Amino acid sequence: MKKMRVEQKSNVKNGVMRLIFAVLSVLFQVSWFTVFVVGLSSYHTYISIGFSIVALIVAVRLYGKHTDDALKMPWIIVILALPVMGLTLYLLTGHSSLYKKLRQRFLSISEELNEAIPQDMDVIEEMREEASDRVDLSEYLSGWNNYPVYRNTDVQFFPEAEYGFSSQIEDLKKAEHFIFLEYHAIENKESFARMKEILIEKASNGVDVRIFYDDMGSLWFINGEFKKEMESYGIQCRVFNPIVPVLNMFMNNRDHRKITVIDGKIGYTGGYNLANEYFNVTRPFGYWKDTGIRLEGDAVSTLTVMFLTMWYAMEKKKPAYSEREDFMKFFPEYNYSAKDTGFVQPYGDSPLDTEPVAENVYISIANRARNYVWFVTPYLILSEDMIRTLSFAAKRGVDVRIITPGVPDKKFVYQMTRSYYAPLVASGVRIFEYTPGFSHAKMCVSDGIVGTVGTINMDFRSFYLHFENGVLLSHCKVLNAVHNDFIDMFEESEEVTGKYQKECRSYPKRVIQCLLRLIAPLF
Repeated sequence: MKKMRVEQKSNVKNGVMRLIFAVLSVLFQVSWFTVFVVGLSSYHTYISIGFSIVALIVAVRLYGKHTDDALKMPWIIVILALPVMGLTLYLLTGHSSLYKKLRQRFLSISEELNEAIPQDMDVIEEMREEASDRVDLSEYLSGWNNYPVYRNTDVQFFPEAEYGFSSQIEDLKKAEHFIFLEYHAIENKESFARMKEILIEKASNGVDVRIFYDDMGSLWFINGEFKKEMESYGIQCRVFNPIVPVLNMFMNNRDHRKITVIDGKIGYTGGYNLANEYFNVTRPFGYWKDTGIRLEGDAVSTLTVMFLTMWYAMEKKKPAYSEREDFMKFFPEYNYSAKDTGFVQPYGDSPLDTEPVAENVYISIANRARNYVWFVTPYLILSEDMIRTLSFAAKRGVDVRIITPGVPDKKFVYQMTRSYYAPLVASGVRIFEYTPGFSHAKMCVSDGIVGTVGTINMDFRSFYLHFENGVLLSHCKVLNAVHNDFIDMFEESEEVTGKYQKECRSYPKRVIQCLLRLIAPLF
């Protein structure tokens, strides 16, 4: 086996310097263009008038779009107040039509890969008979978004990231054919070293090992040397959306997914990344709370498709799976008989379309709740649709609870999160803050019969800007464990509902919170 190299602090420092250089370069580009146009306007009035007219047209067109008002209003204000700079930023970062080529590439790849995972209509019929009040959501994910619902799948829940990671390590040791890893952040230190040793050994034995990570998410931990190191061991490695010193519209979208697939038979997902703080090796924000799940059986095929779609889309050329037998090897046929009889449905969300899949799942679960619906999220930055849904559920007698961190990892975003407490509490929603530290889990459970575990925060970035994934669980035994984990979190959290019911906010504080909520969709 080749000797393992250690990531040096200087390498990470270089990665951070790359980010700083990219940010400064982008700011220079926007500033230069703005100054240039403003300078021309001082000599030619019609240029200034022209920009104002274009800004007005863009603002009116933006207002007419069928998207959430909270997403539109910040852009409209910026464009009308600062026409030159506002138009420049919008056209390069917020204009969805610029996704056309990228969207076509993703669509082409996903259409071919989706042929490998057709919906078994017998499962839909069984769901109509056994879970009729939940089948519509599954049909939405399956029929409209090509994420089938499965039955022959066992699910194991991990209330702590370390439990899930340890289980992954053991399953990786048994890999025979391929290993796929897709993570928002990877840190080349102690925790990942446990996994890396196995990946190197498997790659040397002929196992197809692939790692896919987000450049922004991993920037604080690794740089380009990590990719070179992995490839030196025979591990294929790709970087999603590399940060470059040129302003481009795709820079604002990140791959926030966390997926592991082993031989197409076992899959993992959840909130945790492959970095020390997620496993409490380091504790920069107190105790780090995170969760995950293990899938074994038919439903793993959807995780495989999601990984391969991202992997091939980043090739920017004709996919290597053009011949059917070439990629069907990743969807093995094997005799597996699950002990659980529940319905399991992995799903994803993408910023390349206008369909807010992740938000729709949360809204549907809350709308169907009869007794209770509980959420845990590290960030709470909600659309008006989500606020209205949660408020209405509480008003009709549903026990609606939300757990957020007691210790923030980003103080600015934390203040945004707290700005949403008052209107929710006024409608009867109960808010809890996890006091041991930072809760990074992203889950919901309702009435003990439906829930989700995945990567999806309750904020604008997860709902509209990031590539995300989750697993919808209906009538699964594992939901008892999810429910019990919520009970444990409530006991460790401080309920702040009463505080925000009685709190009389000063005028300056109300103004600050209004401004935070106004600009929240831009961050």
